[in-house]
Amino acid sequence: MWRVLIVEDDPQMRDFFVGSVSRAPELTLEASVASVAEAKACLDHAARGIDVLLTDLGLPDGSGLEVIRYARQRHPACEALVISMFGDEDNVLASIEAGALGYIHKDAAPDDIANTILEMKAGASPISPMIARRVLSKYRSMQSNPPSALVVAESSAIKIEAAGGEKSILSPREQEVLELIARGFSYSEIAELKSLSVHTIQTHIKSLYGKLEVHSKMEAVVEATRMGLLPQHSQPAPFR
Repeated sequence: MWRVLIVEDDPQMRDFFVGSVSRAPELTLEASVASVAEAKACLDHAARGIDVLLTDLGLPDGSGLEVIRYARQRHPACEALVISMFGDEDNVLASIEAGALGYIHKDAAPDDIANTILEMKAGASPISPMIARRVLSKYRSMQSNPPSALVVAESSAIKIEAAGGEKSILSPREQEVLELIARGFSYSEIAELKSLSVHTIQTHIKSLYGKLEVHSKMEAVVEATRMGLLPQHSQPAPFR
C-alpha cells in the first residue's frame, strides 16, 4: 500500500484526486490538504511515512515546490507528482530540480490519476504531451546557445583523460541505462531489454545519479543533456 498525500487548494479538483486514489486498492490516502502549512504539518506527523506526494504549485500560502523540498527532507523515499496550471518550462524545470518525478498540466490530467501514480511507482516519469514539448523546446534552446566559459569549464570537468582519449565519467552500462531513461523506459523495461535484474538496474541508476549529482530520472535527463552526455537520438521522447 502506497501512502498518498494530496495538496490541492481547489476543492473540486482535490475531491477528484481523493476519489481516484481512494478507489485504488494499491493506494491509501494519508491526507488531502489545501496549503503549504497543512502539507508540512502532515509530513511532520506521518509516522508511517509518505510514499507519494501529489501537489499543485499554486497554493494560497506559497508554492508546491516548497512542499516537494520539505517532503524530500522529511521522507526521502517520497516521490512527487505535480499537477498544475503552470505549464511553462521554468516551472517544469524548477519542479524537476526540487525533486518531482512527473509533471502533468491540469488541462491534460488523466481520468484515473491513481493509475498515473502507480506507473510512477513502477519507474515511469509521467509527463503530459504539452509539458514534454515545452521541456524539449528548452533542451533545444540550451543546446543551440553557445556555452559560456563557465559552462565549458564545467563540461570539461565531466571528462577524464584516458590512454585512448577522453572517457565519460559514466561507465558503458550506466551510459546505456541513461539513454534508455531518456527515451522513457521504466526500470523493469530496461531490465528486460538488458537481461538484467531490476535490482541491478536500480544500482546502476543510483550510481549515475551520484555522478551527475541528481535525485530523479527527470533531473538526470536535464543534467545529462546540459553536459552533452546524451546523443541526439536519445532525446525526442525523454519521458512517459
